[in-house]
Amino acid sequence: MLEPEALAVLKGRRNLLAFSAGVDSTALFFLLKEAGITCDLALVNYQTRPQSDEEAAYARLLGTRHGVRTFVHTAPLLPHAPDFEAKARAIRYDFFHRLIRQEGYDNLITAHQLDDQLTWSLMQITKGAGLAELIGMAPVQKRPGYTLVRPLLFTPKSALLAYLKRRNIRYFEDSSNQNPRHARNRFRQACSDFLLAQNAEGIARSFRYLLYDKARLGIDCDPLFETKDLTVLPAHEDEGVNLRRIDRELKKRGYVAGAAQKAELARQKAGVVGGRWAVAMQPERLWIAPYRRAVMPKNFKERCRKAKVPPVVRGYLFEALASEELEALFSPLSS
Repeated sequence: MLEPEALAVLKGRRNLLAFSAGVDSTALFFLLKEAGITCDLALVNYQTRPQSDEEAAYARLLGTRHGVRTFVHTAPLLPHAPDFEAKARAIRYDFFHRLIRQEGYDNLITAHQLDDQLTWSLMQITKGAGLAELIGMAPVQKRPGYTLVRPLLFTPKSALLAYLKRRNIRYFEDSSNQNPRHARNRFRQACSDFLLAQNAEGIARSFRYLLYDKARLGIDCDPLFETKDLTVLPAHEDEGVNLRRIDRELKKRGYVAGAAQKAELARQKAGVVGGRWAVAMQPERLWIAPYRRAVMPKNFKERCRKAKVPPVVRGYLFEALASEELEALFSPLSS
């Protein structure tokens, strides 16, 4: 069930598992253990359900029994609050990122599986999606400062549930997963569950093909330079590919640009997206950074001009980057 590509990244590294005590993450913890992969556990207790504290206690118990560390972050949320899922996700990933920085983890492991991938793709189709938007997840994806690993991405939830029952392993059922108030639950109940019941193998194979095709388009690429919240990517000859590269970087930062914003960026080639993110498209480079207003000395602006640093990102460079980071950026640009 575990992807070989994911296992190769995890072996011998410091790993943190996003744990919820549900079917997916519990099965993944034990599958990784069987594969000789050690991982610490990180759980967010939103205290939205009576069993939330039990799930946190179970995470601590597993950590003690299996000799790994367990981190629990308590962040109460009202279950019917507006944008509950978005707020919960932001809290969760802020917690994970803080642990990664503080504890020096190499990888963050999540238990996304085939049902999640299919549900996500069906939701994107209803919004309007090309291949880049249709396939948002991969078994291994680089992130600033760590690698995001999804070892179960082509495994259906039914297989994980069967695994847990065969081994008599305790897990919890999250009642919110049945709540039709959340769009993902409606799509899963009406579409994904029906499709996967008889076609899981073919659907998994299709997603492998789609990931391969997406890779050939060149949307995913390694950054030319990356530090803190600044990313500089190589530009592609196809403007559509460049817009998708920028879109992916913004999504990593938790921002989803609208169609009108993307069209405006394509026209202007530079601008501030969402009042927060400075973005610029050059013939050779793509720039993404937080937008900052700053009074900069003349010699700094001149150096930026010679290095062809877009004006919209200069304020962030001046205010946020240390001298050694600036040198690492400017040296290859000026050569």
